[in-house]
Amino acid sequence: MNDTLNHPEKFKQKLNEMIDSPEMVADYIADVFECPITIEDANHHVISYSKHHENIDEARISTIMNRKVPNKVINGLWKNGVMPKLIDDDDPVIIPEIKEIGLGNRVAVSIRKKNQILGFIWAHTADKKLGSKELAFLKEAALQIKTFFLQRHQSSEKTEAGYIDFFWQLVTGDITETNHIFQKAKQFHMHLDGKLTVAIVQFPKHITERAQKHAYYLSKTQLKVNVTSRLFDDNNFIMIIRLKNGEHDIKSVEHFIQEFIEKISSQLEISGIHGASGFIYKSPVHLKASYEQALQVIDVKHKFPKELNNLIAYEDLGIYEFIEDLSAIRNKVSYQNPYIERLRTYDTQHNTSLLATLYEYLKADSSPPEAAKKLFIHPNTMNYRLKRIRDIAEFNLDNPSQKTAIYLDLLIENLQ
Repeated sequence: MNDTLNHPEKFKQKLNEMIDSPEMVADYIADVFECPITIEDANHHVISYSKHHENIDEARISTIMNRKVPNKVINGLWKNGVMPKLIDDDDPVIIPEIKEIGLGNRVAVSIRKKNQILGFIWAHTADKKLGSKELAFLKEAALQIKTFFLQRHQSSEKTEAGYIDFFWQLVTGDITETNHIFQKAKQFHMHLDGKLTVAIVQFPKHITERAQKHAYYLSKTQLKVNVTSRLFDDNNFIMIIRLKNGEHDIKSVEHFIQEFIEKISSQLEISGIHGASGFIYKSPVHLKASYEQALQVIDVKHKFPKELNNLIAYEDLGIYEFIEDLSAIRNKVSYQNPYIERLRTYDTQHNTSLLATLYEYLKADSSPPEAAKKLFIHPNTMNYRLKRIRDIAEFNLDNPSQKTAIYLDLLIENLQ
């Protein structure tokens, strides 16, 4: 056993002396533990790695050659439950060999600032077993190396409170002068040039510390879009997203949000997570509008959960974008649609469901076969009901204007 393990203060002191040189830190830890070491940032880019001799596995070779952990390895770590443990735990995680991704035995520990993952230390242990004392030293190493990660941005970072203030200034429109926005963005390393949108992932209840860790990690490590800034507001995880060149705009955002929800739902066994995004704009001045649009999508999805369950983008809301405004106009004059009232009266008197049938028919884009499937009735029964609806309500089912007005008024009824 390396004698350093009997002198924890010496270990800490040595790390502090080397903190400005991650290469020296990796080599020193490797000497202490007598196994190769890799230090990565939160995005799995290599910060430094120690010397190694023989019996090095495929994953380490690929990581060093590419200066980043291969996606195949990252995906395998998720599938085998390694990454959730690293995100959740402060203590080192022992990782048995995963042959399908070329990963030998490892011990890893996360480097974190509160709930934010800054990076990881990976020890390639091979056949070596680390005891409790060695695991404690590895945890201490993560605490010391945290200083290096924080110092990387220390020269230009403001306080955390200042970052939060600037974020809210952007999404509430308190700062509107473009040059001023870019000057402040530079202070916080926020890239606000190009195409921008605001996305919201809403959790079903107050967010836990564990869910925060996973949300921050997933937002920083995904590849489809660039999440340039993020924070929690109660149970809303709000992200400012910057589109990469050549991307298919809103589809990239939708895919990112869908994958984000799928992963975090699976990892934390949470259901009922909603996602939304606003319009994509070419100036950060319009982030307020995008934020308000994303909030509106979330709000309308709660009011029409079945109809809008899979909808994410504000631009896909269609008539739901205006439904509350229309409701206010109708309520102001106490309007009642005469066609709907005739059917309602008939249903009440004869114990029928013609109004519900009409609603399903209109939702099915006026397709009798599709509406029949939704109502679990025979197509002939559907056609008979449509004939009764024409006769009783006294309106033309082939008139698009009348159908649209009735459909809107039925949606407004469901809104109330």
